[in-house]
Amino acid sequence: MRDHTKLLAELSEEYRRHSPKSAALHERAKACIVDGMSHARRSVTPFPPRPVRAKGAWVEDEDGHRILDFWQGHYANILGHNADVIVSAVARALEDGQGLQTGFEDRAHVEAAEILCRQTGAERVRFTTSGALATMYSILLARAYTGRDLVLKVGGGWHGAQPWGLKGVSFRDATRFAHMETEGFPGIIDESTLVSRFNDPQHLRDVFARYGDRIACFIVEPFIGAGGFIPATPEYLREARALTERYGSVLIFDEVIAGFRFRAGDLGALYGVRPDLAAFGKIVGGGMPVAAVAGRADILALAGSGGGNRVRFTGGTYSAHPASMIAAKTVMEHLVANEATIYPRLAELGAKTRQIMEAAFAEEGILARCTGDPRGAFAGSSLAMLHFPHDDAVEFNSPEDVYDPSKCDVVLRDRVLQTALLLEDVHVVHGLGALSTAHTEADLEFLREACRRVARRIKPHL
Repeated sequence: MRDHTKLLAELSEEYRRHSPKSAALHERAKACIVDGMSHARRSVTPFPPRPVRAKGAWVEDEDGHRILDFWQGHYANILGHNADVIVSAVARALEDGQGLQTGFEDRAHVEAAEILCRQTGAERVRFTTSGALATMYSILLARAYTGRDLVLKVGGGWHGAQPWGLKGVSFRDATRFAHMETEGFPGIIDESTLVSRFNDPQHLRDVFARYGDRIACFIVEPFIGAGGFIPATPEYLREARALTERYGSVLIFDEVIAGFRFRAGDLGALYGVRPDLAAFGKIVGGGMPVAAVAGRADILALAGSGGGNRVRFTGGTYSAHPASMIAAKTVMEHLVANEATIYPRLAELGAKTRQIMEAAFAEEGILARCTGDPRGAFAGSSLAMLHFPHDDAVEFNSPEDVYDPSKCDVVLRDRVLQTALLLEDVHVVHGLGALSTAHTEADLEFLREACRRVARRIKPHL
């Protein structure tokens, strides 16, 4: 295992000199906000950039640096930061006396729901405000519908900070992905959450053979996000559908990242696999806090009066917030209307980005490989995650392959690369992130040169 302590210290010191105003604001934030942030994934060594404006593919920080951004609002901004089509729709609504909270149900809510159902084949939908809530409510519905207690997920799968999502997310040598990620939950949450291996149909069969009559649901991302940007194999998803049907369990697709990322609708459709429930978020909100549970009417009925309100999926104050619904309706309409041009271009940009990053490091003698390629499972992908495997024989089929430090240099990817690229005015998370329609060929050339300089910087330390 490489020790990057000295390299990180050098990069951190240079970054403090590079961005003194962001550094000062971070110190100010730490005096009143835990760790100076309200989302741990926004952490950067030694501190995150603090933007003052964002447009398209770029943000400008407190120090006046223009930064090429591949984080894009936690991968939500498929049209880039503050896309004109969404900003103008929300601005018009605010000028017309709409947009802020009213506590009523309005037309945009209905129209956004109609689009989501039509594009995903869902019979019913209910909106909420975050992907974590959407996955939690999906699991509650499944447990109530089946009357069973066990929840099955995959190791490395992130389903938000909710009870059944906080087991088996991060890799540990001793337990792999079999541990709880937090204190504070009762032991029954640990006991009732099973963890299986992504893209391993046989392991899935083994788990169902042992626990099938107790499994309420299997929740899985058809394209695993934080777990490595790896697509599910068609065989794996087909087996998931067959097993859940055979054992009477609910199949839940977590499409918080995947929904509307690969087509104007759900990714499951490209596999020809329809889940019972699906959780959506990120892109469907158009930059606003929107998430949804969509799927079978008979299951979702448990959250309504027709099902006796057995599941308290009643919504929060800001569920279906007027401005959020306007943004959701606008972005989904735009993606549907322009599907034939948007998604092929995003796929092309994604493929070029993965090639550029691998080549830039290879030219300096550093082995680097990107995940994010659909590998024939579907047409193309605008996501990329760069890895530094210890040898070229490593295959990336599951989160174990990505996060096992005996296979990949995890610190180099997740911490060194991020800080080093910020010194080149490029912001990445998870080894890169997501392309948007606002990214250009010139932006990719900027990334190419930045990666070359980073490779030259870190090569002496390897």
